[in-house]
Amino acid sequence: MGSTEDLYLSSRKVKELSVIDGRRAQNCVILLSKLKLSNEEIRQAILKMDEEEDLAKDMLEQLLKFVPEKSDIDLLEEHKHEIDRMARADRFLYEMSRIDHYQQRLQALFFKKKFQERLAEAKPKVEAILLASKELTRSKHLKQLLEVVLAFGNYMNKGQRGNAYGFKVSSLNKIADTKSSIDKNITLLHYLIMIFEKNYIDILDIQSELQHLPEAAKVNLAELEKEVNNIKTGLKAVEAELDYQKRRVREAGDRFVPVMSDFITVASFSFSELEDLLSDARDKYAKALKHFGESDGRMQPDEFFGIFDTFLQSFTEAKQDLENMRKKKEEEERRARMEAMLKEQREKERRQKKAKGSSISEEGGGEFDDLVSALRSGEVFDKDLSKLKRNRKRSGNQSLETSRERAVTKLNY
Repeated sequence: MGSTEDLYLSSRKVKELSVIDGRRAQNCVILLSKLKLSNEEIRQAILKMDEEEDLAKDMLEQLLKFVPEKSDIDLLEEHKHEIDRMARADRFLYEMSRIDHYQQRLQALFFKKKFQERLAEAKPKVEAILLASKELTRSKHLKQLLEVVLAFGNYMNKGQRGNAYGFKVSSLNKIADTKSSIDKNITLLHYLIMIFEKNYIDILDIQSELQHLPEAAKVNLAELEKEVNNIKTGLKAVEAELDYQKRRVREAGDRFVPVMSDFITVASFSFSELEDLLSDARDKYAKALKHFGESDGRMQPDEFFGIFDTFLQSFTEAKQDLENMRKKKEEEERRARMEAMLKEQREKERRQKKAKGSSISEEGGGEFDDLVSALRSGEVFDKDLSKLKRNRKRSGNQSLETSRERAVTKLNY
């Protein structure tokens, strides 16, 4: 059995020292268990700027949530002589706080890992605005379509608001809402497409000239500019930290300066290209607004491009509606022809049956004549009908004998 002193020492060994908030410490321990790295391995990975890719982007993002705060550091410093007794989360935070500019290093590393991904998300949005702006101003089919729409509008508003020299793009989608007074399934857009099919067949292929509209209609320029500015701010923060690290004496294994110097060189060039592209996109978008009479420039790209994108969707649907109507009409006409053919065939068969029935009636005319004669004489009402049958049989035999005699006579002749 152990002594009382041994039990006391054992209880002290089990009891851990923790000065960090309980919930925060618990979440930190969960994160560390997912990382599956020791404190020293994490420390080395941060010093070497994770050249061996031990720290995933999502793990780095979580680590940033557990950067030691000043209050944490002050408390941990008071108990640094009891480091062996520190709970896991406390010891992790204490050891990370010993790394100079730990938070700035972590932020720089996370920015580096996310940079290409953020650039890859922003660039297509900028390109969509740029290309869609060019497509709208250069599209010959769109220009022709709008001319026809304007002509229709002036004709329909003759005597009221006719002879207009243009219309707001925001009213473009009202075409699909203007329904026929005869057939509510037909709109002005359906009628326009029928006109295009007869006289302006090329307009029907308008989508081929406006391929980037759907993507541009999804872009919120304000949010895009905010993201580009955030990337720029992040680059400046990394440059500032690089300048700081260059001035200090670095410990062995510290790879911040060489790694981040190379990154800044490449990233600055890539970001400069993005900024130039965005500037060009803004310029082309402003020209597109002016081109379509939106000179105040207050309309955002998602609204402006969205109007044309919605119109093109309605245009495609209306084309499909007309195609379906034609197919339905053709099917109804085909069915009507088939029914007419079947009706004619039945009538023909009925006439043939009628003609055949008449022939049979003529052959059985003798019996019918006898029956009529019997009705007239009242013979048919006799109780004994055998007399009628015998007379009919006798008459039949006589006819047969007469026929034979005639045949023999003819033969002898």
